[in-house]
Amino acid sequence: MSSASAVAPARAPVAARPAARSVIYLGMDVHKDSITIAVLPAGVKVPTRVERLPNDLVKLKRLLERLARDGELRSCYEASGSGYVIQRVMLEWGYHGDVIAPSLIPKRPGVKRKHDKRDATELARLYRAGELTAVRIPTEAEERVRDVVRCRETFQREVVKSRHYILKFLARRGFVYREGANWRSGHLKWLQQLGSETAPLAAADRLVFREYLALLQYKLTRRDELDREIERLAELPTLAPTVGRLQCFRGISLHAAMVLATEIGGWRRFSRPGQLACYLGLVSREDSSGNRERRGSITKAGKQPLPPRARRSRLALSLPTELERCDPQATGGAAASGSSTRVESAAAPPRSLPAPRLSEVAPDRRRGGRS
Repeated sequence: MSSASAVAPARAPVAARPAARSVIYLGMDVHKDSITIAVLPAGVKVPTRVERLPNDLVKLKRLLERLARDGELRSCYEASGSGYVIQRVMLEWGYHGDVIAPSLIPKRPGVKRKHDKRDATELARLYRAGELTAVRIPTEAEERVRDVVRCRETFQREVVKSRHYILKFLARRGFVYREGANWRSGHLKWLQQLGSETAPLAAADRLVFREYLALLQYKLTRRDELDREIERLAELPTLAPTVGRLQCFRGISLHAAMVLATEIGGWRRFSRPGQLACYLGLVSREDSSGNRERRGSITKAGKQPLPPRARRSRLALSLPTELERCDPQATGGAAASGSSTRVESAAAPPRSLPAPRLSEVAPDRRRGGRS
């Protein structure tokens, strides 16, 4: 064998792999005027720095750019009145960010001190340990529709307040309607008579009474306008299928379906009906130990898009299971046999809201009493 043939073939040079970047965890305590940030690199027991800066996006971006030179940033902050603005902006900048559910943050009962730096440090530590639960971030379009539905709920509460203003004012003057239920047709005619010039109210009392009536009428008008807007939004392609399926259930109107659709959002993130029940607070309380088993009423903890009376109803308790049977994809369940007909009928356009009428201002008789 020649010496040339004994020479081993030359190997191609192996490219050097880039070193993995270390992860830096940021706990952010966000307020209207300030942001406190705790920087906790991986493998470090205590934060390397805790800095407080004004709630200014320009200054926040400048700080994140300096921190990103040392590793990959992963940040979190509690869901609060600040909304999702910071999370969305950080996503545009190319940084990972989560919004944390405040009610699910582990708390140590022996700790009695609370301030911004401590909160930011605890967020960073628990976030690195994987002990925090992130909330679902709605899109800006979903958030706008949800705000319209919530605005309608606000006006409904304001209508109830105005009813109480009128009834309590008249009761202080000795006028109480005893011919039937309040806010029915007979009661409304009685109120109109009290507002006339021939009514036994004094001039100053008549002025106050008319202003209260005008305020109630304004709120009813704005509520009806929001109802028409919600009816239009229910026909959007992103909401119409879900709203139509929800209206298959007895007792769920278009408005209730819109509340559920906008507040719950992504139904498919629930792998089973029990998770949806926990999310809505429809699971029973439990205080069991050993052989003793004790269960109480539903917790009502977590997201509560259902009104209190609906949460107590049998419909609310059976909604997660029935929804999966009606639309298996809604909660991520498997396809149910024989449910194709019901799904097709559920995909029909949502029912329209009823036309406004005088009895709309009346309280629900099932509540009992006067309001």
